[in-house]
Amino acid sequence: MNKFDPEILKKLYIPPPDSHKGENGKVMIIAGSELFHSASLWPLVIASRIVDMVFFSSVPTNNEIVKEQKKEFRNGIIVPREKIEDYIKEADCILIGPGLPRKNGEEEGDDDTKELTENLLKKYPKKRWVIDGGSLQTISPEFIPQNAILTPHRKEFEKLFNLKTQISKLKSTSETSKLVQEKAKEFNCIVLLKGPVDIVSDGSKTVEIEGGNAGMTKGGTGDVLAGLVTALYSKNESFLSAVAGSFINKKAGDSLFKKVGYYFNASDLANEIPLVMESLI
Repeated sequence: MNKFDPEILKKLYIPPPDSHKGENGKVMIIAGSELFHSASLWPLVIASRIVDMVFFSSVPTNNEIVKEQKKEFRNGIIVPREKIEDYIKEADCILIGPGLPRKNGEEEGDDDTKELTENLLKKYPKKRWVIDGGSLQTISPEFIPQNAILTPHRKEFEKLFNLKTQISKLKSTSETSKLVQEKAKEFNCIVLLKGPVDIVSDGSKTVEIEGGNAGMTKGGTGDVLAGLVTALYSKNESFLSAVAGSFINKKAGDSLFKKVGYYFNASDLANEIPLVMESLI
């Protein structure tokens, strides 16, 4: 088990002063449904603060919501589902899953999440992927691309890997870390298991990241984390992106707790992260 060293944050990519538009990261976000609107918007909010360009694709309702907010997302392009493959090819990293329906066709107009996700992962296995939410809850693990970052909570982790033993029944965090490392190694991916202590593993290195508070149990905070990790992964290697994303996210939650206690939401977290990043990097 490796102890987290904040000095690792110094390895994160910082845009050069003479860089041009498009050189500092382009990400694709495939998220949201007729039922879950905000889940697709929070990763867009945080990614738009870090990378140069965000390609956003959701169901028509959510696409229209983002069109209304284009003043904030000037460096973003709204992509209809039938055009997403064109932009996947251009993106440095793709996030798929936040707010995608957990059951096929939950509402009229929704995608079949399993079919959408597995088809794209199979077709573009060499792209940088972050897999979250509905995609984690519906896909078969054999479709996980090499070096993909998975961001499950405990129940999603158990479901994805068809575990017979619940994590809550394990005796210690070290046992959970061992299990996370085993699955990361088996599927050649990076697992960021969310919880009071985040566990990040690439199958050989495993780090436990403490911090955060009960204010971060609110809906949407996991979507913010997924967007943050995606933005980082567009210009950094996978394990660094997952570890740094986890640490920064928790530090932002701790910073908010000092200001307002438990009384903050996902939008507050997304706004706090850039301030924390500026102080840490």
